[in-house]
Amino acid sequence: MQDKLLQTPDGVRDTYDVECKKKRKVMHELHHILELYSYHDIETPTFEFFDIFNRDKGSAPSNEMYKFFDRDNNTLVLRPDITPSIARCVAKYYADEELPVRLCYTGNTYTNTLKLQGKLKEVTQIGAELVNDDSSAADAEIIATVIDCFNEIGISDFQIEIGQIDYFKGLVAESGISEDEEDQIKEYIHIKNFFGLEEYVDALDISDSLKKAFVAFDSLFGGISMLDKAEGYVSNETSLEAVKRLRRVYAALECYGYQDHISFDLGMLDGYNYYTGIIFRGYTYGTGEPVVKGGRYNNLLKHFGKPAASIGFGITVDNLLMALSRQKLSLPEKKA
Repeated sequence: MQDKLLQTPDGVRDTYDVECKKKRKVMHELHHILELYSYHDIETPTFEFFDIFNRDKGSAPSNEMYKFFDRDNNTLVLRPDITPSIARCVAKYYADEELPVRLCYTGNTYTNTLKLQGKLKEVTQIGAELVNDDSSAADAEIIATVIDCFNEIGISDFQIEIGQIDYFKGLVAESGISEDEEDQIKEYIHIKNFFGLEEYVDALDISDSLKKAFVAFDSLFGGISMLDKAEGYVSNETSLEAVKRLRRVYAALECYGYQDHISFDLGMLDGYNYYTGIIFRGYTYGTGEPVVKGGRYNNLLKHFGKPAASIGFGITVDNLLMALSRQKLSLPEKKA
């Protein structure tokens, strides 16, 4: 019984001594970059009403949330994601603000993943949200912020993969397929089962050109030249505009001098209900998962009563620490 009291539940862990000190320093350095980009701090509760994170507003399925009840029998959840909480706050405290709002946060998130996945169920995130700006310049700025965060802590070998949800949405609308058919195609692309995708699409009652476009997702990744290929598969305005927007974002990132860290993947469709346009992931060596996730979510704030274009990202600090350790990197010493 005494031994059990010394253990932590599955999926959570203690951080102490040198590791804890390193974690705090990393978070301090990342926060410094966000301050340079004029982001202001905000804190939200660790638990909120379940409706804040339902299917349309949150990034985690209901069965992956830690749910419990208060004395009034309201369903509460430990937050699986911080962005919906920020959206609620912006709608509440910045309801009449029309100029860009920049907010940053640090905090822990909680997801009740399967035991055998070996993932932490409690992780620390630091992130930023840019509200009231629907421009491609805002897309580029938020990605540049992420790149500066990597550089600040001494990680030079990393890649930002950028996708565009609207490219897929345009094909879906043009084809007129059902929601179930859309979900099945999206699932095949997400799990990279392109043999299954080809067989499934071939049986659909759509044009041969659309079939070719859906099947082409197995090759729609790579550098800026890949966008030429992607453009050639589509004729609808939504998909074409999605490609044009990616080109504008890339051109802006070239001005930052960050083009070597950028690649594209139009098959990046996870979080489909959450995101509305550009979506991106940040990868580096030493971790099997993205260190950064982000994207545009122009429809989220209207659920809370404030229609506003928004884009943001979250850095999983635990994954970042793992990458630093496995790459045997030390935090850069600051000049006096």
